[in-house]
Amino acid sequence: MGIHYDYKSTRGAKAMEKQAKREKKLAEKRAKKQAKSGNIKEKDQDQSIPLDQVITLDHLTNPDKK
Repeated sequence: MGIHYDYKSTRGAKAMEKQAKREKKLAEKRAKKQAKSGNIKEKDQDQSIPLDQVITLDHLTNPDKK
């Protein structure tokens, strides 16, 4: 009967631990997702053509030119 007596007294603490664990996992997922999306944005910015240059056919068709 010790298990049943213990259940109600520790129920709140166990719920708090579970919630903290869930929040920690969500925070890790968000950080990982932001790090991943940040790398993609940096790649897109490197390949853009500056605004002061005129876009020519050579810019569009030459794969070696950056």
